[in-house]
Parts: sequence; C-alpha cells; structure tokens
Amino acid sequence: MDCYTANWNPLGDSAFYRKYELYSMDWDLKEELRDCLVAAAPYGGPIALLRNPGRKEKPASARPVLEIYSASGVPLASLLWKSGPVVSLGWSAEEELLCVQEDGVVLVYGLHGDFRRHFSMGNEVLQNRVLDARIFHTEFGSGVAILTGAHRFTLSANVGDLKLRRMPEVPGLQSAPSCWTTMCQDRVAHILLAVGPDLYLLDHAACSAVTPPGLAAGVSSFLQMAVSFTYRHLALFTDTGYIWMGTASLKEKLCEFNCNIRAPPKQMVWCSRPRSKERAVVVAWERRLMVVGDAPEGIQFVLDEDSYLVPELDGVRIFSRSTHEFLHEVPVASEEIFKIASMAPGALLLEAQKEYEKESQKADEYLREIQELGQLPQAVQQCIEAAGHEHWPDMQKSLLRAASFGKCFLDRFPPDSFVRMCQDLRVLNAIRDYHIGIPLTYSQYKQLTIQVLLDRLVLRRLYPLAIQICEYLRLPEVQGVSRILAHWACYKVQQKDVSDEDVARAINQKLGDTPGVSYSDIAARAYGCGRTELAIKLLEYEPRSGEQVPLLLKMKRSKLALSKAIESGDTDLVFTVLLHLKNELNRGDFFMTLRNQPMALSLYRQFCKHQELETLKDLYNQDDNHQELGSFHVRASYAAEERIEGRVAALQAAADAFYKAKNEFAAKATEDQMRLLRLQRRLEDELGGRFLDLSVHDTVTTLILSGQNKRAEQLARDFRIPDKRLWWLKLTALADLEDWEELEKFSKSKKSPIGYLPFVEICMKQHNKYEAKKYASRVGPEQKVKALLLVGDVAQAADVAIEHRNEAEMSLVLSHCTGATDGATADKIQRARAQAQKK
Repeated sequence: MDCYTANWNPLGDSAFYRKYELYSMDWDLKEELRDCLVAAAPYGGPIALLRNPGRKEKPASARPVLEIYSASGVPLASLLWKSGPVVSLGWSAEEELLCVQEDGVVLVYGLHGDFRRHFSMGNEVLQNRVLDARIFHTEFGSGVAILTGAHRFTLSANVGDLKLRRMPEVPGLQSAPSCWTTMCQDRVAHILLAVGPDLYLLDHAACSAVTPPGLAAGVSSFLQMAVSFTYRHLALFTDTGYIWMGTASLKEKLCEFNCNIRAPPKQMVWCSRPRSKERAVVVAWERRLMVVGDAPEGIQFVLDEDSYLVPELDGVRIFSRSTHEFLHEVPVASEEIFKIASMAPGALLLEAQKEYEKESQKADEYLREIQELGQLPQAVQQCIEAAGHEHWPDMQKSLLRAASFGKCFLDRFPPDSFVRMCQDLRVLNAIRDYHIGIPLTYSQYKQLTIQVLLDRLVLRRLYPLAIQICEYLRLPEVQGVSRILAHWACYKVQQKDVSDEDVARAINQKLGDTPGVSYSDIAARAYGCGRTELAIKLLEYEPRSGEQVPLLLKMKRSKLALSKAIESGDTDLVFTVLLHLKNELNRGDFFMTLRNQPMALSLYRQFCKHQELETLKDLYNQDDNHQELGSFHVRASYAAEERIEGRVAALQAAADAFYKAKNEFAAKATEDQMRLLRLQRRLEDELGGRFLDLSVHDTVTTLILSGQNKRAEQLARDFRIPDKRLWWLKLTALADLEDWEELEKFSKSKKSPIGYLPFVEICMKQHNKYEAKKYASRVGPEQKVKALLLVGDVAQAADVAIEHRNEAEMSLVLSHCTGATDGATADKIQRARAQAQKK
C-alpha cells in the first residue's frame, strides 16, 4: 500500500499516468508479433494473429494459420488459411473478424473461427488490388476503407449494410501516401492522407487541402497520424520529430511536442480518458514507448519485447509475447486519495478506516476532521468512485470498506451508489479472470452496457457465467436468463456428434417453459444446420402453432404443418397451409390429403364456395357426395347461367344428383322449378312483363294483377297450391287492384275456405269501409264482434256480444268505447254484466 504510487509517472503538473499488468500471456506464440498481421478488438476484446508471408520468407507450400486468442492469451480458435493473401485484419463492433484480401474480398469470421459471410469491395478494387486497408468504427457500425494500387480510396461506412463509396481522386498522387487514416465528422466518414508536406481531406464530394494550425516550420513529410477513440482529436508525427496535436477538424492546435526522434514510429495512438485533464499520445518504436502531451517532458518506457498498442476509451492496452498491460491516466478520485501528503476527504477517510482496524484513537481524529469540514459525504463518494477504477480486488475492498465505514456516520446517505458499485465490481472481477479474459475497466463497462457484455459472453459460449451475472443483477428473464438459454440452445443444435433425440431432450430439460424462449427460433437454427429431424422434435415443444407451421412449411413438411394448424383451431393458419399444399402437390394427392383431414376439407370447401367453384364440384364428384353436388348445381344455375336453357340443364343435373342421393323431395322440388322456369318463359313471351325467377306465389299474384285470373287458377292447380293459399293470394291481389266488383264475384263463387273476416280486414286496410260492411254481415258468429268493430259499428257489436253472453267479447267492445257517443253502449254492457252476475 505504501508503494501504491510507485508506478505513477507525472506528465506535466496536472496529470499522472500509470501502467499495470493485466495478464501474463501464456499463448506460446510461434512467431514474433512483427512477423504477423495483428488485430485486437477494443473494450477488452479478442486478439487475431495471421502470419504475413511478405515480412518473412517461408516455403511456398506452407499455409499461414489464423489464430484467435482472448485478451489473456487463451486460445479461442485456430484455422489454416486457404484463401488469398490478406492485407489487413480488423474487428467489427459485433466482434466479428474482418479479413481484407488483396483482391478486395472481405471474409468475415466469428470469434471461434466459424466462417460467417464474405463481400467484395467492388470491381475497381479487384482490378487494381489492395495496397492498404483500415477497419474503423462509427455510430452506424463498422466500416472498411481501401487504398488500391491505382492510389484511389474506396470505403463503406457500414459492412452490415454495404454501400460502397468511391472517394475523389487526389490530384497529382503518383505513389502511396506516407500515412493515412479514417475520421468521422458530422456523421460522415472521411479520409485524411499525407503526401509529402501536404495534407488532404477526402469526403464524398471533393478533395480538400488542409493545413494544421501552428505547425512547426521545416516539415517535409508526415510519417504517422492517429485519431482519438472518439474521433475528436488528431495527432501528426512529422519527419522533424515533432508531434502536432489538435482537434480532428484541424481548426485548433492543442500542443506540439518534440520527441527528438526522427525515425517513423511503429504505432501512435491517443491515450485519453473522458474528461481528461491532460490529453496525451502514446508513441511506440521498436524498443521504446513514449507518452507525450502538453508538457516539456514526456514519459518513457523501455519495451523488452515487440509490442502492439490497442487504443481504448480511457487508455491504451499494450501486449507482447509475455505480458498484457494497461496504460492510462490516473483517475481524479484515485489521485486525490493516494497522492503523497493528500488531505482530500477520501484520503482522510481511508486512513481513518485503517486506524479503526488497528483499534487506534487516530481513527476518531481523522473522522472528526472530515466531519468538521462537512466533507464526509464527499469522502464516501470519492472512495466509492476510486474503487471502481481499481483493477486489483484487494484495493477495491479497502476503498469500499472505507466508504462503508464513513456511511455509518451519515444519517441520510443514499446507499444506491455503494450497492451498485459493489455489483459492478463483482461483475468486472468475474470477467477479468484469466480464463475469461475480458479486461474491461469501469468506464468501458459503463459505456458498453450490461446487455452488450452479456452478448459478448454468449459469443464466447460462456453461458453459465452469463446466467450467473443475470441472476446476480436480477435482470428480467426476457432480457437475461431466457435470452442466454436461447443462445445456448442454438449453439447446442450445432453439436452434430450428439443424436437428435439427446439434443432435443437436453434442450427441453434445460429450457422447459422458460418465458421469452422460442423453440421455433431454435428449430430454425437446427434446420439451418441441416438437422431437419432435430428441428421437428424441437417444434413439438413449441406451444404456439403460429410459430410451428411456417417453419414446417419451409422444411417441406406440409402434411405435418396441416395437422398442427388443425390442432391449433386457427382457421387462417389452416387456410395458409392449404394454399401452400395446393401449390406444392398435384391435384390428386392434394384431394387425398384433404380426405384424411375432415376439418381441413370442410374449410377448403368453404373457400371454394367463394373462390373456386369448379374445384368444389371436383371435390364432390371425387367423394360421391351427390347431395352436395345437387346443391352445387342448384346454386350454379342461378349464379353462373343467364340463358334459360343453361339454367334448366343445371337444374336437371341437380335433379339427377338428388335422385342418386335418394333425396326424392329435393329431386321433385328441382323438377317443379324446371317446369316453373319453362312456364315463366312462356308467360313472358305471351304476355310480356317480368315473370322469370318469381316464386309460384308471386307468379300467381302477377297473373291476377294482370287480369289473367283463369291462368292464375290453372297455375295453382298445376302446382297444387291449396285453396286457402290461393284465396289469400287472390284476395290480396284484387284488393291491391281495388277491383271491388271482381272481389265480390270472387267471394260469391263458392264458400270461402278462409272465412270472410280477411275480406273485412283487407277492405279496411284499403280504407274502403263500404265494401267492408258487405262482408261483415257474412262473417260467422265466432268472429262477428271483431268484424263489426273493424267497420266501426260498436253498438251492434255490443248487442252481439250481449247476445252471446261472452265476457271476452264484451271486454273487447268496451275497449272500443272511447267517445261520449259510446256511453250508452258501455252502460248497456255493464247492465248486461250485472244481470249475468245476479243469475
């Protein structure tokens, strides 16, 4: 603890930088780093190495090996490179390895060496070959920039949505630029390149010459350039040994440093944390590392081995064959607590806690001093913040103990920040373990977010650790455990050395009914891996038929899909499968499939009734369903045929089908309809007017209205219309015609089978009281009162009711006695009632 600041190096008066070891690398490299193409992903990401044949000669028959390691040197993948020469390697934001070949083809590999896809950077790149390439990251995704043999630039800002852009030509460029880099300004990717003493900025529209403000005189060439992690700052290394640092827009100079070394550096990267007090650049040569900024002197480190720099959000990772280190600016909270003779509240609180453990009274003195200044909350917060920036668990615990000690003397200090820091550090310590190899800092972790970290653990197939983190942080199942288990299952189906039955059982035992897990997605992955039977077994566990059926159709298991759709009871889903089957199978096989599925057959018939009538007829014929076939011909005679001959022919076919179905009633009714149609056509030809498609009753009514009484009666006899119905039809028709004379003759032609009360009612409906009275006198005794009341003869109705001594009739008469003139009638009925009661 006393030597805690021994590795602190001051850069000017405002900042300290420290370098500590992350891992002791045990990857047993067969090549020096200088003899390999190297790519390391940010945020503690993996490292890829590929032997570069151009740097060291080897037998032509020897193929290079692409190796992928974790940041701790644990091997993740190794594969023999069988494709073309590689110019550059780089990692995407999703931790996919991009390998740029000389022919402009970019091969994309997963973290475990599994080939994902490839794409080309265009024909021009193919023809002119690739001289150099850069993989860069923007807010839109990961991009690729290419320098071709024709000294032209081509780039794509997002390899996920490939849109190639050819950059403008640099005037007079006859050779490769001495250095170049990509930048992102105003949401657009640019290229900055150096040609001798000149700098050019290429955007999508033009090539512009730019000049860094305040650049020292005598510069004849730029040897190296670096853009900061956030694309806000730019550093230029000149052939005079000066390093110019300024804004990426080249509008403001921050500082300039003379390193007194003119040899071009191997690498130059920015080393600045968010809200840094001292912006710094790290420059690496063969055996020397220098940190420079706005200070007269820089910080120098001796490199024992060939090293590689990886810029990070808050520092620089440095790895070699034996070690992996992290160089960064000491955070403010740590600096205030640990710098020599510090009197910061966090420093005093840490000392107070140490003295308390020693059971010394000095603990009370330190604590009182902090409290008297009113800085105890600030001291606790400082210790919590400093703990987050510490790499070693012992130091984290010491600072958190001090924070916990200080909290005990505060009444209302919110515990959230303390609890959250404890959780974050536990997660960070777990992933920093050598076997995991993700050396995230606290700042990187917060920038990356827990969801992205879980995704990266899943990519590394560290499912148990990811699940433990989810459970520890109590993340919702859909965002945490369920999602991770789904990824695990998708990986499990790729293990082809295990039987389908065992894989399906293992997945079901692990997942069960876990919410948020879709068995159909897992089955789709199994099908994509060529394991169709496994996919079908997994779909048995999928509770949602709507998810099962589309995949079964995709797998050409249409009959099984139909069964699942029927089981679901979703008619829309069944129709979807039926239409797919119809297009997939020949007509005979399709009908046979339907015959084995009654529900599907019924639904398909309903569909055919509205869409495909001919197909419906074929279905009925195939099933010998003569009853439905007859009904089909009946509907067809009205829906499709306009000519009377065609309609009669369709009805004849319907009658034949009904006879085959032994439905004589339907057959006879159909034959009667045929006779009616022929008769109606004949009536139209002879009398004119509209008769076709009228019912028998309407035809009789129309004939009566046309004055064809004899024909109407003949038609009634031909079609055996009962007398009661015929009298009603004729009564109604003659009343509508107001042919009262004919109506009277008709009423006297013979005794009315319907009585004479309907005559009274019809006449009153036509407001003809005179005619109604004629028939009221002919109404039978049982309906006499009602008839008299209809024609308004209340007094006579009362006399009849009293004569009949019928209480119901008398009550009916009383209900019609509404006016003063009916008072005598009402009195008469009341007297009759009284006399009846006395008797």
